Amino acid sequence: MDFLTQSTHVHITTWVIALVLFLIAVRKPSTSVHMGLRLFYVLILITGFALFTTFDSLNQALYGIKMLLGIVTIGLMEMTLVRKKKGKKNGGVLAGAFIVLVLTVILGFALPGIA
Repeated sequence: MDFLTQSTHVHITTWVIALVLFLIAVRKPSTSVHMGLRLFYVLILITGFALFTTFDSLNQALYGIKMLLGIVTIGLMEMTLVRKKKGKKNGGVLAGAFIVLVLTVILGFALPGIA
């Protein structure tokens, strides 16, 4: 599992692909796309946790907050898709997912990481 912590590239690649799949799933709901997106949720959590355990710096609290924001982002993205599938209004959840996603990405790029 050393390849997960040598750089952040694997983690960034997984969340970029997940974001593209999420946008496709929001635009045109499909069970196969949603299941693929769930696979990438798991990969994001695995790579993110692997990176989280390697950081020994003064910013441990900020890394914890970023991890929490990431988990909330995944939860809101999933809630958006489920509410859309059920035909419920999801504008507020989608807006919340977008806001938390932006905060997570900004915090992720602001923190020092493994390059």
